Amino acid sequence: MAAPPMAMGMSSIVKDRARVSRAYLNTIVADGGGVRLSTSLLLLDTVAAIGFAAGLAGGVVAVPQGIEAMLPWVMLAGVSAIGRGASAMLAAHVGASGAYRAKTRLRQRIVDAALHRAPGSEATTGTLMSAAVDEVDAVDGYVARFLPARMAASAAPLIVLAATAIASPIAAAILVATFFPFLAAMILAGGAAADASRRQFVALARLSGLFADRIGALPIVLAFRAEAREAAALGDASEDLARRTMRVLRVAFLSSGALEFFAALSVAVVAVYAGFNLLGLLPFPVPEKLDLGRAFFVLALAPEFYAPMRRLAAAYHDRQAAETAAERLADVEQAKAVPPPVVPIWSCAAPTIRFESVAIRYDGQDRAAVSDVSFEAQPGMIVALVGPSGSGKSSVLHLLLGLAPLSEGRVTIGTLSPLPEREGSGVGRLPYDRTVVTRAGLPTPNPSLLGRGEEAVLGLAQIGSIAPIAAWMGQSPLILPGTIGSNIALADPTASAERIAEVARTAGLSPMLLARGGLGAVIDVRGSGLSGGERRRIALARALLKPAPVLLLDEPTAHLDAASEVQLIAAIARACVGRTTIIATHSARLAAIADVVIDLGERA
Repeated sequence: MAAPPMAMGMSSIVKDRARVSRAYLNTIVADGGGVRLSTSLLLLDTVAAIGFAAGLAGGVVAVPQGIEAMLPWVMLAGVSAIGRGASAMLAAHVGASGAYRAKTRLRQRIVDAALHRAPGSEATTGTLMSAAVDEVDAVDGYVARFLPARMAASAAPLIVLAATAIASPIAAAILVATFFPFLAAMILAGGAAADASRRQFVALARLSGLFADRIGALPIVLAFRAEAREAAALGDASEDLARRTMRVLRVAFLSSGALEFFAALSVAVVAVYAGFNLLGLLPFPVPEKLDLGRAFFVLALAPEFYAPMRRLAAAYHDRQAAETAAERLADVEQAKAVPPPVVPIWSCAAPTIRFESVAIRYDGQDRAAVSDVSFEAQPGMIVALVGPSGSGKSSVLHLLLGLAPLSEGRVTIGTLSPLPEREGSGVGRLPYDRTVVTRAGLPTPNPSLLGRGEEAVLGLAQIGSIAPIAAWMGQSPLILPGTIGSNIALADPTASAERIAEVARTAGLSPMLLARGGLGAVIDVRGSGLSGGERRRIALARALLKPAPVLLLDEPTAHLDAASEVQLIAAIARACVGRTTIIATHSARLAAIADVVIDLGERA
């Protein structure tokens, strides 16, 4: 009976996924140096096993002849035993070292892909953390154990079989005949374990991602008293993982029992044959007559015929885990944004940023977040984006940073010659007439700008992001455990203490630093009681520290009281001098310092 079309389709999908996963894993171990060396050591272990069996057989035969006759065989067995132990130990060490190198390279690729995700990526912070940690670690067993075991299993049994055939061709034929049931048991066990292992790994990745996301959102969970609900969700995910893990263990125990049964049965058949042949009690004629030495040799060597296959079966779970992880890791890398075809070398001058009929539409969204937006930010100009929540203010800033997709229109970046200094400021600032425009209009620059001459004009589609020349201040400033100074220095780790202190004063942090004991004051992951205004001032100081000619601010004064807002606006006005600045804000006070106000209108 033919398989149903749906079943055939699912089987094809599974095969395609497995093929893609294996191809991806091949890129991880493309050099193969550690795998080949580890495989060679495993084969050396097989050769040493033959020597050990020969030493035992020779020693047993030489017992009647005395110690002197036994000594060479005992030495052979001893050296072979030491060789086996050394080979196994070195194979494990080399495999672990190769896996470490492979994981290091892979983790660098995954972290790079996670930090450069294409706009609209659905991956959460938790799933990306799980990919970079747990799923990369799943490659360890594949490189360290499975690949060497698979390569050794293709040659080691043949080496043992050749040595056995020299002593007893009939015993070698018995090993070959009993190998097929053993191989069939391995295939059946592997097929049964594959799906269970895949489901178990997916459940583990889901739990890891869920846990990481909830840890990141812990303050919100506590604020809304959702501890019981989130704990129950984590508990359900843990129970699901436990059930799937028990299924994997049941299949593993069953497959191990089946393999051990067939291996023991095969060795027993060889033992019965050797014993009956030695005693001359076989019920049928055979073309050979074994002596004690050859009979003992094939009996001691028979288990070694199945040892490489048993080693491979033990590492089969590593393969399933790695292939499942590879499928998910490949998705992370595929979501990486394509690098821009042009990598510009920016001058230190502030650039012109021009939007022409720009639309932003995220994947999976029916409506555009932003549509038909046009404006121009000249060097030294402050542009304020205003409008209700959902009108696309943050999306415009994210577009410049490569975090949102440019669906329609054009954004061009022009790098101008250095700005003239304004008297008494030390920094260039051009005399714009303050203008208010709607989403469809372009502000008219002051006529004094005409004829300045652009050095270069590039489209945002060419460069992908202006992040290298932009200082960013978001709605939720990042605060890391450490000191206030180290949090400011995130923008430029090489900055001197004097420079950090200077930008802290410019951002209006002096009263807070005086109260807390200076830039060396320690803060924890929760900010050690920093107020919203203090957090934003730290973020502003961080933006000031970066020597960037573009300043992008997203709701920098949100949720501040009036007095704090006025103080922070004054600091922002100082920070904007000489830079091309775009600010997304609801605040009329903050918008009042802008040269151009762009009203994005109603929600897109």
